[in-house]
Amino acid sequence: MTRALMIQGTGSDVGKSLLVAGLARVFTRRGLRVRPFKPQNMSNNAAVTADGGEIGRAQALQARAAGVAPSVHMNPVLLKPQSEVGSQVVVQGRRVATVKARDYQDWKPRLMAAVQESFSRLRGEADLVLVEGAGSASEVNLRRGDIANMGFARATGTPVVLVGDIDRGGVIASLVGTKAVLDPDDAAMIAGFIVNRFRGDPSLFADGMALVAARTGWAPLGLVPHFADAARLPAEDVLGLAGSAPAAGARVRVAVPVLPRIANFDDLDPLRAEPGIEVVLVRPGAPIPGDAALVLLPGSKTTIDDLDALRAAGWDIDIRAHLRRGGRVLGLCGGYQMLGRTLADPHGIEGAPRTVPGLGLLDVETVMTPDKRLEAVTGTSRADGLPFQGYEMHLGATAGPDTERPLLDLADGRVDGAVSADGLVCGTYLHGLFADDRQRAAWLARLGTASDGASYEAGIERVLDDLARHLERHVDCDRLLDLAR
Repeated sequence: MTRALMIQGTGSDVGKSLLVAGLARVFTRRGLRVRPFKPQNMSNNAAVTADGGEIGRAQALQARAAGVAPSVHMNPVLLKPQSEVGSQVVVQGRRVATVKARDYQDWKPRLMAAVQESFSRLRGEADLVLVEGAGSASEVNLRRGDIANMGFARATGTPVVLVGDIDRGGVIASLVGTKAVLDPDDAAMIAGFIVNRFRGDPSLFADGMALVAARTGWAPLGLVPHFADAARLPAEDVLGLAGSAPAAGARVRVAVPVLPRIANFDDLDPLRAEPGIEVVLVRPGAPIPGDAALVLLPGSKTTIDDLDALRAAGWDIDIRAHLRRGGRVLGLCGGYQMLGRTLADPHGIEGAPRTVPGLGLLDVETVMTPDKRLEAVTGTSRADGLPFQGYEMHLGATAGPDTERPLLDLADGRVDGAVSADGLVCGTYLHGLFADDRQRAAWLARLGTASDGASYEAGIERVLDDLARHLERHVDCDRLLDLAR
Protein backbone atom coordinates (compact mmCIF):
# COMPACT_ATOMS: atom_id res chain seq x y z
CA MET A 1 0.00 0.00 0.00
CA THR A 2 1.28 3.47 -0.93
CA ARG A 3 2.52 5.51 1.99
CA ALA A 4 2.20 9.28 2.36
CA LEU A 5 3.81 11.81 4.67
CA MET A 6 3.20 15.55 4.82
CA ILE A 7 5.84 18.17 5.60
CA GLN A 8 4.29 21.33 7.03
CA GLY A 9 6.02 24.41 8.41
CA THR A 10 5.67 26.90 11.22
CA GLY A 11 5.91 29.61 8.55
CA SER A 12 6.77 30.41 4.96
CA ASP A 13 10.35 29.89 3.76
CA VAL A 14 11.34 27.54 6.60
CA GLY A 15 12.74 25.02 4.11
CA LYS A 16 9.76 22.76 3.39
CA SER A 17 10.41 22.62 -0.35
CA LEU A 18 14.09 21.86 0.10
CA LEU A 19 13.42 19.11 2.66
CA VAL A 20 10.87 17.43 0.38
CA ALA A 21 13.34 17.56 -2.53
CA GLY A 22 16.12 16.09 -0.39
CA LEU A 23 13.89 13.37 1.06
CA ALA A 24 12.62 12.53 -2.42
CA ARG A 25 16.22 11.87 -3.45
CA VAL A 26 16.90 9.93 -0.21
CA PHE A 27 14.03 7.50 -0.69
CA THR A 28 14.45 7.25 -4.45
CA ARG A 29 18.05 6.13 -3.89
CA ARG A 30 16.66 3.46 -1.57
CA GLY A 31 14.68 2.03 -4.46
CA LEU A 32 11.24 3.47 -3.70
CA ARG A 33 8.97 5.03 -6.31
CA VAL A 34 8.55 8.53 -4.87
CA ARG A 35 6.21 11.30 -5.99
CA PRO A 36 6.13 14.88 -4.65
CA PHE A 37 2.78 16.57 -4.07
CA LYS A 38 1.73 20.04 -3.00
CA PRO A 39 -2.04 20.53 -2.86
CA GLN A 40 -1.85 24.31 -3.17
CA ASN A 41 1.11 26.47 -4.03
CA MET A 42 1.47 30.23 -4.43
CA SER A 43 4.30 31.19 -6.74
CA ASN A 44 5.05 33.03 -9.96
CA ASN A 45 8.01 30.74 -10.50
CA ALA A 46 6.42 27.97 -12.54
CA ALA A 47 7.50 25.06 -14.70
CA VAL A 48 6.00 23.42 -17.79
CA THR A 49 5.02 19.79 -17.28
CA ALA A 50 5.29 16.81 -19.58
CA ASP A 51 1.48 16.67 -19.75
CA GLY A 52 1.20 20.23 -21.08
CA GLY A 53 0.38 22.28 -17.99
CA GLU A 54 2.19 24.30 -15.36
CA ILE A 55 3.07 23.72 -11.72
CA GLY A 56 5.21 25.42 -9.10
CA ARG A 57 8.92 25.31 -9.84
CA ALA A 58 9.58 23.67 -6.47
CA GLN A 59 7.48 20.65 -7.41
CA ALA A 60 9.36 20.34 -10.71
CA LEU A 61 12.63 20.25 -8.75
CA GLN A 62 11.17 17.68 -6.36
CA ALA A 63 10.09 15.54 -9.31
CA ARG A 64 13.63 15.75 -10.64
CA ALA A 65 14.93 14.66 -7.25
CA ALA A 66 12.62 11.65 -7.48
CA GLY A 67 13.82 10.87 -11.01
CA VAL A 68 10.43 11.39 -12.71
CA ALA A 69 8.92 13.88 -15.14
CA PRO A 70 6.86 16.67 -13.57
CA SER A 71 3.09 16.32 -13.81
CA VAL A 72 0.21 18.74 -13.26
CA HIS A 73 -1.02 16.36 -10.54
CA MET A 74 2.02 17.13 -8.39
CA ASN A 75 0.61 20.63 -7.77
CA PRO A 76 -3.10 20.62 -8.62
CA VAL A 77 -3.79 24.17 -7.39
CA LEU A 78 -1.30 26.91 -8.25
CA LEU A 79 -1.98 30.53 -7.29
CA LYS A 80 -0.04 33.09 -9.31
CA PRO A 81 -0.24 36.53 -7.63
CA GLN A 82 -1.23 39.38 -9.94
CA SER A 83 -1.70 42.04 -7.25
CA GLU A 84 -1.48 42.48 -3.50
CA VAL A 85 -5.02 41.09 -3.10
CA GLY A 86 -5.63 38.85 -6.13
CA SER A 87 -4.20 35.82 -7.90
CA GLN A 88 -4.66 33.78 -11.03
CA VAL A 89 -5.95 30.30 -10.16
CA VAL A 90 -4.42 27.38 -12.07
CA VAL A 91 -6.12 24.00 -11.54
CA GLN A 92 -4.38 20.84 -12.73
CA GLY A 93 -2.13 22.91 -14.95
CA ARG A 94 -4.71 25.21 -16.56
CA ARG A 95 -5.80 28.76 -15.73
CA VAL A 96 -9.44 28.82 -14.61
CA ALA A 97 -9.98 32.25 -13.05
CA THR A 98 -8.52 35.31 -11.39
CA VAL A 99 -9.88 35.88 -7.90
CA LYS A 100 -9.36 38.20 -4.96
CA ALA A 101 -7.94 36.75 -1.76
CA ARG A 102 -11.20 37.23 0.13
CA ASP A 103 -13.21 35.49 -2.59
CA TYR A 104 -10.72 32.61 -2.72
CA GLN A 105 -11.84 31.48 0.72
CA ASP A 106 -15.13 30.47 -0.91
CA TRP A 107 -13.29 28.79 -3.78
CA LYS A 108 -11.22 26.42 -1.65
CA PRO A 109 -13.91 23.82 -0.88
CA ARG A 110 -14.65 23.53 -4.60
CA LEU A 111 -11.01 22.74 -5.30
CA MET A 112 -10.67 19.88 -2.81
CA ALA A 113 -12.09 17.41 -5.35
CA ALA A 114 -9.32 18.24 -7.85
CA VAL A 115 -6.72 18.02 -5.07
CA GLN A 116 -7.91 14.59 -3.97
CA GLU A 117 -8.15 13.34 -7.56
CA SER A 118 -4.54 14.34 -8.24
CA PHE A 119 -3.38 12.84 -4.94
CA SER A 120 -5.14 9.58 -5.78
CA ARG A 121 -3.45 9.46 -9.18
CA LEU A 122 -0.02 9.85 -7.64
CA ARG A 123 -0.72 7.24 -4.99
CA GLY A 124 -1.57 4.84 -7.81
CA GLU A 125 1.92 5.07 -9.27
CA ALA A 126 4.10 5.42 -6.16
CA ASP A 127 5.37 3.65 -3.08
CA LEU A 128 5.68 6.95 -1.21
CA VAL A 129 4.06 10.35 -1.72
CA LEU A 130 5.83 13.25 0.00
CA VAL A 131 3.34 16.06 0.52
CA GLU A 132 4.39 19.66 1.08
CA GLY A 133 2.19 22.06 3.01
CA ALA A 134 1.87 25.78 2.26
CA GLY A 135 2.75 28.78 4.40
CA SER A 136 2.18 28.16 8.09
CA ALA A 137 0.31 25.34 9.77
CA SER A 138 -0.72 27.81 12.48
CA GLU A 139 -2.79 30.08 10.20
CA VAL A 140 -5.96 28.96 11.92
CA ASN A 141 -7.78 32.03 10.57
CA LEU A 142 -7.62 30.32 7.15
CA ARG A 143 -8.58 26.86 8.42
CA ARG A 144 -12.15 26.88 7.07
CA GLY A 145 -12.18 24.96 3.80
CA ASP A 146 -8.41 24.49 3.96
CA ILE A 147 -6.86 22.36 1.21
CA ALA A 148 -3.20 23.22 1.79
CA ASN A 149 -2.35 22.08 5.31
CA MET A 150 -4.44 20.45 8.03
CA GLY A 151 -7.57 20.37 5.88
CA PHE A 152 -5.75 18.14 3.43
CA ALA A 153 -4.05 16.06 6.15
CA ARG A 154 -7.35 15.39 7.90
CA ALA A 155 -9.26 14.64 4.68
CA THR A 156 -6.69 12.08 3.52
CA GLY A 157 -5.42 10.75 6.85
CA THR A 158 -1.87 11.83 6.04
CA PRO A 159 0.47 12.16 9.06
CA VAL A 160 2.39 15.42 9.40
CA VAL A 161 5.94 16.38 10.30
CA LEU A 162 6.29 20.03 11.33
CA VAL A 163 9.38 22.04 10.35
CA GLY A 164 10.69 25.09 12.21
CA ASP A 165 13.52 27.39 11.09
CA ILE A 166 15.98 28.18 13.88
CA ASP A 167 17.89 30.63 11.68
CA ARG A 168 15.12 33.21 11.91
CA GLY A 169 14.89 32.92 15.71
CA GLY A 170 12.12 31.88 18.08
CA VAL A 171 11.93 28.31 16.84
CA ILE A 172 10.89 26.87 20.22
CA ALA A 173 8.03 29.34 20.48
CA SER A 174 6.98 28.77 16.88
CA LEU A 175 6.81 25.00 17.30
CA VAL A 176 5.18 24.99 20.75
CA GLY A 177 2.94 27.87 19.73
CA THR A 178 1.69 25.95 16.71
CA LYS A 179 0.56 23.16 19.02
CA ALA A 180 -1.15 25.72 21.26
CA VAL A 181 -3.26 27.36 18.52
CA LEU A 182 -4.21 24.27 16.52
CA ASP A 183 -7.49 22.49 16.98
CA PRO A 184 -6.70 19.35 19.04
CA ASP A 185 -7.75 17.04 16.21
CA ASP A 186 -5.45 18.91 13.82
CA ALA A 187 -2.57 18.84 16.29
CA ALA A 188 -3.07 15.09 16.63
CA MET A 189 -2.08 14.71 12.95
CA ILE A 190 1.46 15.90 13.76
CA ALA A 191 3.72 12.96 14.54
CA GLY A 192 7.07 14.72 14.86
CA PHE A 193 9.13 17.82 14.19
CA ILE A 194 12.34 18.90 12.50
CA VAL A 195 14.40 21.98 13.28
CA ASN A 196 16.02 23.33 10.14
CA ARG A 197 18.98 25.62 9.29
CA PHE A 198 20.94 25.20 12.51
CA ARG A 199 24.35 26.86 12.76
CA GLY A 200 26.96 26.08 15.40
CA ASP A 201 27.37 23.27 17.94
CA PRO A 202 24.26 21.02 17.83
CA SER A 203 24.83 19.87 21.41
CA LEU A 204 23.88 23.37 22.53
CA PHE A 205 20.33 22.84 21.28
CA ALA A 206 19.79 19.36 22.71
CA ASP A 207 17.79 20.83 25.60
CA GLY A 208 15.75 22.85 23.10
CA MET A 209 14.77 19.73 21.16
CA ALA A 210 13.83 17.99 24.40
CA LEU A 211 11.76 20.95 25.57
CA VAL A 212 9.74 21.06 22.32
CA ALA A 213 9.17 17.31 22.50
CA ALA A 214 8.00 17.56 26.13
CA ARG A 215 5.64 20.50 25.49
CA THR A 216 4.10 19.05 22.31
CA GLY A 217 4.34 15.28 22.63
CA TRP A 218 5.84 15.17 19.13
CA ALA A 219 8.89 13.08 18.27
CA PRO A 220 12.13 15.01 17.58
CA LEU A 221 13.15 13.76 14.12
CA GLY A 222 16.15 15.88 13.27
CA LEU A 223 18.24 18.99 13.80
CA VAL A 224 19.38 19.92 10.29
CA PRO A 225 22.47 22.11 9.90
CA HIS A 226 22.41 24.94 7.38
CA PHE A 227 22.98 23.55 3.88
CA ALA A 228 24.89 26.27 2.04
CA ASP A 229 24.53 24.73 -1.42
CA ALA A 230 20.75 25.19 -1.24
CA ALA A 231 21.48 28.54 -2.90
CA ARG A 232 22.49 26.62 -6.03
CA LEU A 233 19.01 25.15 -6.42
CA PRO A 234 16.13 27.06 -8.05
CA ALA A 235 14.32 29.20 -5.46
CA GLU A 236 10.55 28.77 -5.26
CA ASP A 237 9.80 32.16 -3.83
CA VAL A 238 11.07 35.63 -4.66
CA LEU A 239 12.03 35.80 -0.95
CA GLY A 240 14.83 33.37 -1.83
CA LEU A 241 16.02 35.37 -4.83
CA ALA A 242 19.56 36.66 -4.46
CA GLY A 243 22.27 38.03 -6.67
CA SER A 244 25.68 36.44 -6.94
CA ALA A 245 28.51 37.45 -4.68
CA PRO A 246 31.34 39.09 -6.64
CA ALA A 247 33.88 36.35 -7.29
CA ALA A 248 37.57 37.15 -7.38
CA GLY A 249 37.62 36.46 -11.11
CA ALA A 250 34.31 38.12 -11.97
CA ARG A 251 34.79 40.33 -15.02
CA VAL A 252 31.26 41.04 -16.22
CA ARG A 253 28.21 42.45 -14.45
CA VAL A 254 24.65 41.54 -15.44
CA ALA A 255 22.05 43.92 -14.00
CA VAL A 256 18.52 42.63 -13.34
CA PRO A 257 15.79 45.09 -12.31
CA VAL A 258 13.66 43.34 -9.68
CA LEU A 259 10.05 44.07 -10.60
CA PRO A 260 7.10 43.54 -8.22
CA ARG A 261 5.67 40.53 -10.12
CA ILE A 262 8.90 38.99 -11.37
CA ALA A 263 8.29 35.47 -12.67
CA ASN A 264 10.39 32.46 -13.66
CA PHE A 265 13.40 34.07 -12.06
CA ASP A 266 15.25 30.75 -12.06
CA ASP A 267 16.36 31.89 -15.53
CA LEU A 268 19.04 33.77 -13.59
CA ASP A 269 20.42 30.77 -11.69
CA PRO A 270 22.87 29.51 -14.35
CA LEU A 271 24.37 32.99 -14.62
CA ARG A 272 24.68 33.26 -10.85
CA ALA A 273 26.67 30.01 -10.88
CA GLU A 274 29.28 31.35 -13.31
CA PRO A 275 32.42 32.68 -11.55
CA GLY A 276 33.04 35.15 -14.38
CA ILE A 277 29.65 36.81 -13.94
CA GLU A 278 28.28 39.00 -11.16
CA VAL A 279 24.48 39.13 -11.21
CA VAL A 280 23.35 42.40 -9.63
CA LEU A 281 19.72 42.48 -8.49
CA VAL A 282 18.64 46.10 -8.73
CA ARG A 283 15.94 46.97 -6.20
CA PRO A 284 13.61 49.99 -6.41
CA GLY A 285 15.42 53.13 -5.32
CA ALA A 286 18.76 51.99 -6.74
CA PRO A 287 20.06 52.84 -10.23
CA ILE A 288 21.10 50.29 -12.81
CA PRO A 289 24.92 50.07 -12.50
CA GLY A 290 26.68 52.10 -15.15
CA ASP A 291 29.31 49.42 -15.70
CA ALA A 292 26.87 46.59 -16.47
CA ALA A 293 27.57 44.73 -19.69
CA LEU A 294 24.01 43.40 -19.92
CA VAL A 295 20.66 44.57 -18.58
CA LEU A 296 18.36 41.56 -18.35
CA LEU A 297 14.60 42.13 -18.05
CA PRO A 298 13.11 38.90 -16.63
CA GLY A 299 9.65 37.42 -16.92
CA SER A 300 6.63 39.01 -15.29
CA LYS A 301 3.21 37.83 -14.14
CA THR A 302 1.63 41.24 -14.82
CA THR A 303 3.69 42.77 -17.59
CA ILE A 304 1.92 46.13 -17.91
CA ASP A 305 1.95 46.79 -14.17
CA ASP A 306 5.61 45.83 -13.97
CA LEU A 307 6.38 48.11 -16.92
CA ASP A 308 4.73 50.93 -14.96
CA ALA A 309 6.91 50.01 -11.96
CA LEU A 310 10.03 50.00 -14.14
CA ARG A 311 9.28 53.54 -15.26
CA ALA A 312 8.41 54.67 -11.75
CA ALA A 313 11.85 53.49 -10.61
CA GLY A 314 13.53 55.50 -13.39
CA TRP A 315 15.04 52.37 -14.88
CA ASP A 316 13.80 53.23 -18.39
CA ILE A 317 16.15 56.23 -18.29
CA ASP A 318 19.00 54.07 -16.97
CA ILE A 319 18.47 51.51 -19.75
CA ARG A 320 18.67 54.16 -22.46
CA ALA A 321 21.88 55.49 -20.93
CA HIS A 322 23.20 51.92 -20.78
CA LEU A 323 22.54 51.52 -24.52
CA ARG A 324 24.26 54.82 -25.33
CA ARG A 325 27.35 53.40 -23.62
CA GLY A 326 27.20 50.36 -25.92
CA GLY A 327 25.68 47.95 -23.41
CA ARG A 328 23.32 45.13 -24.34
CA VAL A 329 19.71 44.51 -23.30
CA LEU A 330 17.93 41.16 -23.24
CA GLY A 331 14.24 40.69 -22.46
CA LEU A 332 12.86 37.30 -21.45
CA CYS A 333 9.14 36.65 -21.94
CA GLY A 334 7.41 39.56 -20.16
CA GLY A 335 10.69 41.49 -20.38
CA TYR A 336 10.63 40.92 -24.15
CA GLN A 337 7.11 42.33 -24.34
CA MET A 338 8.17 45.46 -22.44
CA LEU A 339 10.88 46.22 -25.01
CA GLY A 340 8.41 46.83 -27.84
CA ARG A 341 6.56 49.95 -29.01
CA THR A 342 3.18 49.04 -27.51
CA LEU A 343 1.66 46.47 -25.19
CA ALA A 344 -2.10 45.88 -25.49
CA ASP A 345 -4.41 43.93 -23.19
CA PRO A 346 -7.78 44.23 -24.97
CA HIS A 347 -9.38 41.34 -23.03
CA GLY A 348 -8.38 42.63 -19.59
CA ILE A 349 -6.36 39.50 -18.82
CA GLU A 350 -4.01 41.29 -16.43
CA GLY A 351 -6.51 43.87 -15.18
CA ALA A 352 -8.56 46.60 -16.83
CA PRO A 353 -8.35 46.51 -20.67
CA ARG A 354 -5.74 49.01 -21.87
CA THR A 355 -2.93 49.70 -24.30
CA VAL A 356 0.30 51.27 -23.09
CA PRO A 357 3.53 52.40 -24.74
CA GLY A 358 6.45 50.05 -24.30
CA LEU A 359 10.09 51.03 -23.94
CA GLY A 360 10.37 51.38 -27.72
CA LEU A 361 13.72 49.59 -27.91
CA LEU A 362 12.44 46.93 -30.32
CA ASP A 363 10.23 47.63 -33.32
CA VAL A 364 7.51 45.16 -32.26
CA GLU A 365 4.05 45.24 -30.74
CA THR A 366 2.46 42.75 -28.33
CA VAL A 367 -1.21 41.88 -27.90
CA MET A 368 -2.26 39.82 -24.87
CA THR A 369 -4.41 36.84 -25.87
CA PRO A 370 -6.37 34.45 -23.63
CA ASP A 371 -4.64 31.30 -24.85
CA LYS A 372 -1.48 30.42 -22.99
CA ARG A 373 1.40 28.64 -24.70
CA LEU A 374 2.91 25.96 -22.44
CA GLU A 375 5.44 23.64 -24.02
CA ALA A 376 9.01 22.45 -24.08
CA VAL A 377 10.93 23.55 -27.18
CA THR A 378 14.22 22.89 -28.91
CA GLY A 379 16.00 24.52 -31.85
CA THR A 380 19.04 26.56 -32.77
CA SER A 381 20.06 30.17 -32.23
CA ARG A 382 20.03 32.27 -35.39
CA ALA A 383 23.34 34.06 -34.68
CA ASP A 384 25.57 31.00 -34.36
CA GLY A 385 23.52 27.89 -35.14
CA LEU A 386 24.03 26.49 -31.66
CA PRO A 387 21.34 24.09 -30.40
CA PHE A 388 19.22 24.88 -27.34
CA GLN A 389 16.38 23.50 -25.27
CA GLY A 390 13.99 25.39 -23.04
CA TYR A 391 10.30 26.07 -22.61
CA GLU A 392 7.59 28.58 -23.44
CA MET A 393 5.09 29.83 -20.84
CA HIS A 394 3.34 32.97 -21.92
CA LEU A 395 0.20 34.80 -22.94
CA GLY A 396 0.32 37.15 -25.89
CA ALA A 397 1.67 37.37 -29.42
CA THR A 398 4.43 39.70 -30.58
CA ALA A 399 4.92 40.93 -34.14
CA GLY A 400 6.70 43.70 -35.99
CA PRO A 401 9.68 44.47 -38.25
CA ASP A 402 12.31 43.40 -35.72
CA THR A 403 10.82 39.88 -35.59
CA GLU A 404 12.20 39.51 -39.12
CA ARG A 405 15.53 39.24 -37.30
CA PRO A 406 14.53 36.41 -34.94
CA LEU A 407 16.75 35.30 -32.11
CA LEU A 408 15.89 31.60 -32.35
CA ASP A 409 14.82 29.01 -34.92
CA LEU A 410 12.52 26.44 -33.30
CA ALA A 411 12.54 22.79 -34.27
CA ASP A 412 8.84 22.88 -35.22
CA GLY A 413 9.54 25.45 -37.96
CA ARG A 414 8.57 28.56 -35.99
CA VAL A 415 10.92 31.40 -35.14
CA ASP A 416 11.08 33.24 -31.83
CA GLY A 417 12.23 36.59 -30.61
CA ALA A 418 13.49 39.77 -32.17
CA VAL A 419 16.79 41.64 -32.51
CA SER A 420 17.25 45.38 -33.01
CA ALA A 421 18.96 46.69 -36.12
CA ASP A 422 22.16 47.46 -34.19
CA GLY A 423 22.12 44.06 -32.48
CA LEU A 424 22.28 45.50 -28.95
CA VAL A 425 18.67 44.78 -27.95
CA CYS A 426 16.96 41.44 -28.24
CA GLY A 427 14.07 39.54 -26.73
CA THR A 428 12.70 36.02 -26.60
CA TYR A 429 9.78 34.12 -25.15
CA LEU A 430 12.06 31.23 -24.29
CA HIS A 431 12.77 30.32 -20.67
CA GLY A 432 15.72 28.16 -19.69
CA LEU A 433 18.07 29.55 -22.32
CA PHE A 434 21.00 29.99 -19.95
CA ALA A 435 20.54 26.54 -18.41
CA ASP A 436 21.73 25.19 -21.75
CA ASP A 437 25.52 25.13 -21.39
CA ARG A 438 26.10 25.80 -25.10
CA GLN A 439 23.93 28.90 -25.15
CA ARG A 440 25.28 30.23 -21.87
CA ALA A 441 28.85 29.93 -23.12
CA ALA A 442 27.96 31.78 -26.33
CA TRP A 443 26.25 34.61 -24.45
CA LEU A 444 29.16 34.98 -22.05
CA ALA A 445 31.55 35.17 -25.00
CA ARG A 446 29.47 38.03 -26.45
CA LEU A 447 29.79 39.81 -23.13
CA GLY A 448 33.56 39.45 -23.14
CA THR A 449 34.07 36.62 -20.68
CA ALA A 450 34.17 32.83 -20.74
CA SER A 451 32.07 30.15 -19.11
CA ASP A 452 33.82 27.96 -16.58
CA GLY A 453 32.72 24.98 -18.70
CA ALA A 454 30.80 23.29 -15.89
CA SER A 455 27.52 21.60 -16.72
CA TYR A 456 24.70 23.45 -14.99
CA GLU A 457 22.33 20.48 -15.01
CA ALA A 458 25.00 18.09 -13.71
CA GLY A 459 25.68 20.60 -10.94
CA ILE A 460 22.03 20.49 -9.86
CA GLU A 461 22.19 16.70 -9.69
CA ARG A 462 25.31 16.86 -7.50
CA VAL A 463 23.62 19.29 -5.12
CA LEU A 464 20.56 17.04 -4.84
CA ASP A 465 22.78 14.06 -4.05
CA ASP A 466 24.70 16.09 -1.48
CA LEU A 467 21.42 17.26 0.05
CA ALA A 468 20.21 13.67 0.35
CA ARG A 469 23.41 12.67 2.15
CA HIS A 470 23.10 15.72 4.39
CA LEU A 471 19.57 14.76 5.44
CA GLU A 472 20.47 11.12 6.00
CA ARG A 473 23.13 12.26 8.47
CA HIS A 474 20.86 14.60 10.42
CA VAL A 475 17.27 13.34 10.06
CA ASP A 476 15.86 10.01 11.23
CA CYS A 477 14.80 8.95 7.73
CA ASP A 478 13.93 5.41 8.84
CA ARG A 479 11.53 6.86 11.41
CA LEU A 480 10.00 9.13 8.77
CA LEU A 481 9.28 6.11 6.59
CA ASP A 482 7.73 4.31 9.56
CA LEU A 483 5.49 7.32 10.25
CA ALA A 484 4.25 7.51 6.68
CA ARG A 485 0.99 5.71 6.07
